[in-house]
Order: sequence, then C-alpha cells, then structure tokens
Amino acid sequence: MTTKPLDTAVLPKQSAAEASKPARVTLHGTAKTARRLTVPRSVRRCAGPVGLVLLWFLTSATGVLPESVLASPVDVVEQAVELTKSGELPDAIAASGRRAATGFLIGATVALSLSLLAGLFRLGEDVIDSSMGMFRAIPWVGLIPLFIVWFGIEETPKIALVALGVTYPLYFNIYGGIRSTDSQLVEAARMMGLGRLGLIKYVILPSALPGALVGLRYALSTAWLALVFAEQINADAGLGYLMSNAQQYFRTDVIVLCLVVYALLGLACDFAVRILSRRLLTWRANFEGEA
Repeated sequence: MTTKPLDTAVLPKQSAAEASKPARVTLHGTAKTARRLTVPRSVRRCAGPVGLVLLWFLTSATGVLPESVLASPVDVVEQAVELTKSGELPDAIAASGRRAATGFLIGATVALSLSLLAGLFRLGEDVIDSSMGMFRAIPWVGLIPLFIVWFGIEETPKIALVALGVTYPLYFNIYGGIRSTDSQLVEAARMMGLGRLGLIKYVILPSALPGALVGLRYALSTAWLALVFAEQINADAGLGYLMSNAQQYFRTDVIVLCLVVYALLGLACDFAVRILSRRLLTWRANFEGEA
C-alpha cells in the first residue's frame, strides 16, 4: 500500500515572522468572565441577615405578622435604645458575660487536660475516651434538675451547665487533632533526635492546632446556647432574667431583643476565633473555596 504525498500547495503559506510567533489559544468565555461584576465577600455575607430583617420588617408593616405573635424590628430597636439608656441592657450583658466567661474557662481547662491525657497516652485514652463518649450521649440540658439538686439555684448550676456544654466539643476536637498527626512526621522527628517533650511541642501540638480552633468555635457558640437555658434557673440578673420577665407580660419585643444580643455576642466570639485562626495558621495552606 503506497502513501500519497501531502500536497503542500494546498496549505496556506506563512512568512518567517508569522511562523516564529507562539500559537494563540482562545478560551471561550474568558472575555465574559472578565466582564462579570464581582460583589465583595463582605457584602455577600451580609446579604442573608439583611434580607431576613427586611422580610421581617415588610411582614410586620403589612400586618402579615401580627405584633401579638412577633414584634416589629422598629419596636425591638426602640426597646434596645430605652433599655440601654436605663442601664438594664448593659447590666444584663455584663452579668451574662461573666457567667459565660467563667463557665468557658472551667470547661476549657477540663477539656484541655482530658484531651491531652487521652491523646498523648494510651492509658489515658483507655480510661478517659470511652467515658467521655458515654457522657456525651447524655443531653446536657437534661442535667439541669440534677444540677439544681446538687448546687442549688444560685450561680453555681448556671456556670456548671455552661462548663459542661463547652467541655465536649473542645475535648473531641483536640483529641481528634492529636490522633490525626501524621505518623511519618512523628518518625522523622524521632530520627532527628527529638525527645518526647520536643515531639509534643514541635510536631503533635501544631498538628492538633487546626482541630483545636474548630473546637474552640463550637465551644464558644455552645457556651452562649447553654447560657440561654442556664439563665432560666431562678436568674435575678442577665439576659435570661430580662427574657423571663418579658415572657410574663408577653413582651415579644424584649424577648427578641435578648435573643438578638445572644446572637451578636456569639457572632463576635466566632469572628474573634476566625482572626485568631488566620494568625496562628499562617503556615498552613487552606482551600478557601471557588470564586
């Protein structure tokens, strides 16, 4: 079988300058993508909450959502201004903040101690981890009656409930971070002559830091959630106290105001942990999602 030679006369002729130019590849849709309007991420993150508030305002203004069911945003803002001027709202926030901070410190100390013992030592894992898994299955809100029997109705059961809610997410995230350390890094560190303390300081703890920060975010949000329940126990100060009084008089504007304050405090804590994560994890390359 013979092959017919290619007729070069059919092909267009190129000059030497054209032949030396690199081939240009056109990507379809590139120009369209370049012209696309990009919205700042801060605006996109605020779009959801702002949209919900606008929907709330419109349904209240048109009468679709009666005031007997839920107060309008205008009434909530007016109550915020009034309670701030009288000093009730700042005092309530301070009282709730003290309870949340005290409970968080106690719970974080317990969680950090238990997670280090269980994560670094097999004996600690055998003794602690199974017990923590068992207690985790018990709803911590359901322990309120038992806490009242043990600690009475003063400040102690409120702080204990917050501490208990903080302990579990911190423990399991720190413990999981320790145990997810790459074994090859551990072997390499040992070959370089690092002792046990150096191994923990330079390899294991940095590897567990991302998980610990995730646990910190969960723990802070859980602290405020636990405080909502805790301050229903014979509270004489705090946001829960304002909510209890408002419930007796069907003041939905005050109730919503307290819930908004709880949410803003939790959001502020979450924002602080995000900033802390960026500072502490600069060495770690993260996937930040597609544009």
